[in-house]
Amino acid sequence: MVPTLREGDQLLVRYGAPIRPGAVVLFRHPFQQDLLVVKRAVERRAGGWWLLSDNRPVDSDSRSYGAVPDELVLGRVLLRLRPRPAWLAPGRRLERLLLTPRLARVPGLARRLGVRVEEV
Repeated sequence: MVPTLREGDQLLVRYGAPIRPGAVVLFRHPFQQDLLVVKRAVERRAGGWWLLSDNRPVDSDSRSYGAVPDELVLGRVLLRLRPRPAWLAPGRRLERLLLTPRLARVPGLARRLGVRVEEV
């Protein structure tokens, strides 16, 4: 999940939280269910959630194991506690506000507050 998260980061997870596209989620690996994994939810599909890494060259995500069933998705990552605190799950109202033309002009503001902005 580099650059969003790095190995060893401590996270606060809300178990059972509703998942929506763009959210960072914690789930059990479909083939090794004792392994917990963090990825970004991209879209809801018939078989579950399509989850991708923020690090595009890494393909150990839904591109290799398909959609992750709902029962394996444990919760939504709210924030990184250490080493540098970062909010990863803003509410919808804050997300919409940060993407308005006026605030979108502030470089990096949305990203620092956890809003995923696709780079073109």
